[in-house]
Amino acid sequence: MNVPRIGVSLPHFGPYTGPDAVVTVATAAERLGFHAVSTSDRLLIPATPGWDNDAGLPESHVWGSLEILSWAAAHTRRVRITTGILNSIFESPVVLARRLATLDRLSEGRLEVGIGQGGGTRLAPYYIPEEFEAAGVPAGRRGAGFVEHTAALRACWGPDPVEFRGEHYRIPLAMIGPKPYGARIPLYIGAITRRTIERAAVIGDGFITTAVDWDDTREQVRWYREAGGTGTVIVNTIPAGPGDHVTPAAFTETVLNDLHRAAAIGADELHLTLNLVPVDPDDQVGLLESLSAKIGL
Repeated sequence: MNVPRIGVSLPHFGPYTGPDAVVTVATAAERLGFHAVSTSDRLLIPATPGWDNDAGLPESHVWGSLEILSWAAAHTRRVRITTGILNSIFESPVVLARRLATLDRLSEGRLEVGIGQGGGTRLAPYYIPEEFEAAGVPAGRRGAGFVEHTAALRACWGPDPVEFRGEHYRIPLAMIGPKPYGARIPLYIGAITRRTIERAAVIGDGFITTAVDWDDTREQVRWYREAGGTGTVIVNTIPAGPGDHVTPAAFTETVLNDLHRAAAIGADELHLTLNLVPVDPDDQVGLLESLSAKIGL
């Protein structure tokens, strides 16, 4: 059984967020042999009375994903840097394509991008309307608009001159750069429902999900593969809850169990959401050291 590669989330939200914390975790992940460091994305948390936080999102502010990854990349040389995921349709494809390509060039080709079309809830409508309102993007841009946005991103990274004409996005004939460091920037699609997962199999270089329930995750990966998806499958996992008492032994045992589950369903990478582990960055490093020693990274 092949063991999935392991990524580690950076402290980009919560009480321990900050420049020193990011460097502490990123450099430790690289030193200890982990495959990647990652961030997630959240534009806002609604304060509207009656809003149902059914996904249990943390209420702390999320720092800018690409800025956090840029800071991490500046202090490392090998470890991959990943967005898992970035809500891409909140920015125009030209602006986002340039930001991503710049980070890819600065990191010398270490960027892998997970993107999504809003998200934030595990029940219908599967997105937070307040985020679309604040971003000035109609919620109807999801679905076909997201597919078009992804195509426009890739067009910007292609040879000059670039031109794109779609129903929702148009790019006039133009020289657009920078271009990615290598031939392409991998785009992994975050999805929950069968329809969106099957779409990920068609338009993405891979698929990202979160293992809230491993039976559900197994089903999601099966949907992706049955729809023809041959790309990278990344599973985010939460190795400890906010109120848990975390020891290196308990953390290592939990992650080992998750690695076996991830391998059994055919996942390629397992990303550990350390932000939700209630310990400071130095103690997070201690947990990673224990895990690395156990599995021999």
